[in-house]
Amino acid sequence: MSRQVVRSSKFRHVFGQPAKADQCYEDVRVSQTTWDSGFCAVNPKFMALICEASGGGAFLVLPLGKTGRVDKNVPLVCGHTAPVLDIAWCPHNDNVIASGSEDCTVMVWEIPD
Repeated sequence: MSRQVVRSSKFRHVFGQPAKADQCYEDVRVSQTTWDSGFCAVNPKFMALICEASGGGAFLVLPLGKTGRVDKNVPLVCGHTAPVLDIAWCPHNDNVIASGSEDCTVMVWEIPD
């Protein structure tokens, strides 16, 4: 006697769709190192991504309104002497971000519009 097993899942009727090309970023160099934290932080104006950088840690800040191909020579936010572990935006000011690094420092940055 054969019996069919039906898996019940709350996601069985959820279907995803790929994002449109005009809503994506291309050629972004994210960090290859895995940490116990996220590699990006987003607020209503900007998206920040932890990147690989020689000579220390860095992260990249991209405006949300400007999608598409990211220039390979885009400026990075640098200042740490070791890899950046985590980044977080200020909940009260969309232009202020804090970064924590493996060199035991936390830096607060103001990003211009």
